[in-house]
Amino acid sequence: MPSGGQRKHTISNKTRKRPGKDLDQIHEDLKPEKAAKLLQQEVDYDLPGNGQFYCIECERHFIDEKTRQLHRKTKLHKNRVKTLKEVPYTQAEANAAGGSGFFPAVTLKSRVELPKQPEMAVKIGE
Repeated sequence: MPSGGQRKHTISNKTRKRPGKDLDQIHEDLKPEKAAKLLQQEVDYDLPGNGQFYCIECERHFIDEKTRQLHRKTKLHKNRVKTLKEVPYTQAEANAAGGSGFFPAVTLKSRVELPKQPEMAVKIGE
């Protein structure tokens, strides 16, 4: 046991302060009709940037478009997009993997193309 001066005073990285959505919930948000609603949200003064600058893949709000564009270039965002390209498993596939029932049509996973978000012309460094 470490002495008083050597204790770890930070919260473990294994737990998040604000738990986010699961990947299957984000897949639902990426459907075109729902994505359009999320990108065109009403003004909410409690959110950063009044809720107008939202990254669907990372489920984060940003102060302005410049900050969101900088976020899209980060490793965190690129890794999240990479994990979202995989198709989520269905309940039928889970049952087939568990050996309950007969599912002859279970196939290998294919890649999903994420919808393109509208790019706004923002010059960084203005």
